[in-house]
Amino acid sequence: MKDIVNMYYPKINNNESIKYATRILNRIEKLSKISENKNNTTRLYLSIEHIKTNKIVEKWMKLAGMQTWQDQVGNIYGRYEACTKKQPAILLGSHLDTVPNAGKYDGILGVLTSIEVVNHLNKNKIHLKKAIEIVGFADEEGTRFGITLLGSKALTNKWKKKWLNYKDKNKITIAHAMKNIGLNTNKICLAKRNTKDIKAYIELHIEQGPYLYKNNSSMGVVSAINGAKRINCTFTGESGHAGTVPIYMRKDPLIATSEWILFIENELLKSKTKIVATIGKINCYPGATNVIPNKIKLTLDIRGPKNNELNKTISNILKKAKEISKKRNIIFNSKKYYSTKSIKCNKKIKNIIKKTINKTQGNCPSLASGAGHDAISMAKKWPIGMIFIRCIKGISHSPKEKVLKKDIIKTIKTYMEIIYNLTEKI
Repeated sequence: MKDIVNMYYPKINNNESIKYATRILNRIEKLSKISENKNNTTRLYLSIEHIKTNKIVEKWMKLAGMQTWQDQVGNIYGRYEACTKKQPAILLGSHLDTVPNAGKYDGILGVLTSIEVVNHLNKNKIHLKKAIEIVGFADEEGTRFGITLLGSKALTNKWKKKWLNYKDKNKITIAHAMKNIGLNTNKICLAKRNTKDIKAYIELHIEQGPYLYKNNSSMGVVSAINGAKRINCTFTGESGHAGTVPIYMRKDPLIATSEWILFIENELLKSKTKIVATIGKINCYPGATNVIPNKIKLTLDIRGPKNNELNKTISNILKKAKEISKKRNIIFNSKKYYSTKSIKCNKKIKNIIKKTINKTQGNCPSLASGAGHDAISMAKKWPIGMIFIRCIKGISHSPKEKVLKKDIIKTIKTYMEIIYNLTEKI
């Protein structure tokens, strides 16, 4: 194996970056057609499409000079050895599953760009001071069974046995679906990775938001992944005839809900916390045109990069809901059903990424990720870093999701240098 000296790194030239970007885009198109529906991209965990995708990605890993394997939850791996044997790895990765009616780039771009970096090393017979591993996570989205990050949770030994009984919309359990594609539910524990075998986890991902697009930047460094809370809320009032009950006598929970939603928006617009909130579902009961509602059920999704600020904001928002309800003679109840803490990216890794992007781009925006990623799970055992690449207009989880070829060309050159610097410095 050829070692690397500190004065040299395996630079990707302009012609090579164009060639690699073209291949990435061609492969993205190929994978986008592996779908349970012909008219869009839908690729769910433990499906025929999942296994077919794994086999194709495994083939590309082998062509890049990697040893490959699939673990017992369906993650696909490739390993490219270091210049000396038995070195720990820098693990690069993202997910290969999609939401229904998905975009082409979410998750996939990070895996395929990582393969091209290894392909470049292999083509030039270069091995770095640490091994490079790539993982295509089997399930990040959680679309099929309602549990997110199933692939990466297996690596960190956070996979719960009770999940085997969870069912999809067709009443198929995870256990049954695993057996259908040849996975052994008794060997899930073997997907766990030893802490010492991996030095760091790096994830390249589309931003899925408009920040880089608005700032005309191809790339940015992720500072943190937002914490998220999801709360079921209920406003309970009193039904009445829509034509006979005077406005001033009504106990209308929909009016209270509306006042509260506007309060949330106004508070967050005034805030400097970068917290965002979404009312994603509202159900109005009894739901008749000529009946004053007696109950409103809704969901609150609220996210932010700092746990203490997030918790304080939630407390204030729920307090206001009770105040509004008391004023209007109705009842408010809430119950939190989902909670993740914000995760900070490793400072040293973040600085290496930022310095490298600054060098190649002339600037490096730093931003928190509003979306969840496999890096959340990985941070429980290893230092993490993330690089964002812009997507046009910030559109994601949609067939309109798009990444520019020129951004991939720029990113792959930068990514190679980032990986080299990481193998030298961590």
